[in-house]
Amino acid sequence: MAEVFLNGAFVPRAGARVSALDAAVQHGVGLFETMLGGVIGGRPWVFRLGDHLQRLKASALGLGLSQSLREDPLGDAVLDSLTRSGLERARVRLTITGGDLNMLASTGKSAATPTVLIVPQPATVYPDAMFERGTSVVFADTRANPLNPFEGHKTINYWWRLRELQVAAAKGAGEAIVLQVSNHVAGGCVSNLFIVKDGELVTPIARSEEAQGGLPSPVLPGIVRGWVLDEAKSRGLKVRREMLAPGDLLAADEVFLTNSSWGVLPVVRIERHTVGSGAVGAITGNLRSAWIRAAGAAQAE
Repeated sequence: MAEVFLNGAFVPRAGARVSALDAAVQHGVGLFETMLGGVIGGRPWVFRLGDHLQRLKASALGLGLSQSLREDPLGDAVLDSLTRSGLERARVRLTITGGDLNMLASTGKSAATPTVLIVPQPATVYPDAMFERGTSVVFADTRANPLNPFEGHKTINYWWRLRELQVAAAKGAGEAIVLQVSNHVAGGCVSNLFIVKDGELVTPIARSEEAQGGLPSPVLPGIVRGWVLDEAKSRGLKVRREMLAPGDLLAADEVFLTNSSWGVLPVVRIERHTVGSGAVGAITGNLRSAWIRAAGAAQAE
């Protein structure tokens, strides 16, 4: 029987229950991480587990969700969840909510224990053509606000993102590109964005990096985004982090998206505009191949 980890215990998925007074239910208070992992030869693995946990802890601290998240026990619980699942390749979601409390308490402080939920599921299998031929994207109507301190964090407030994805799918697109209120590019609804221009990688500035035009960034510092930056450096590729306009995407030689589910995803069309030659570019293809090898190496560790 499939099990999930809930507040320190493994319980059948069908029997997992969260309080009706949980802050996630009452106020939409919570953070999550989606990780790629699995079990090979009885050994669990997760791609860059430490990076995921560090990002979660930093967001929990910065947004006042919890002052005491412990990375090691959480990591052990993630790996134990995978081992029990037996899934060779899995999508693991770790969710932390505000727990059973009233977030409007006048004291401004709470001793409530966060709700911790870990759910491993079979990883989504994407068609090979999606990577061999690339995908198309459209621009989302919703804008990201750099003055909103919750932007750039993986909060559970994903309704608007999912709605934009529904609209994009109805247009035959694989992702929706979100612009900031300043009309600069933030990234995809569920992904980070890179362009390639004259052999150089460029990606929007992310939260916790240098300020963009004097403003904080609403861009999530993605885990695979971080891997791409590391890989590019090791290959001697030039990389710039800067504010991008929609025109920069349309003038790019290559465009690709990153997240933990698909790794590196080539983009060959933006709305009705063809990116570059309309085929997957060499740099994007090489990074895609390198990510596949890196994920394979994580399995072998």
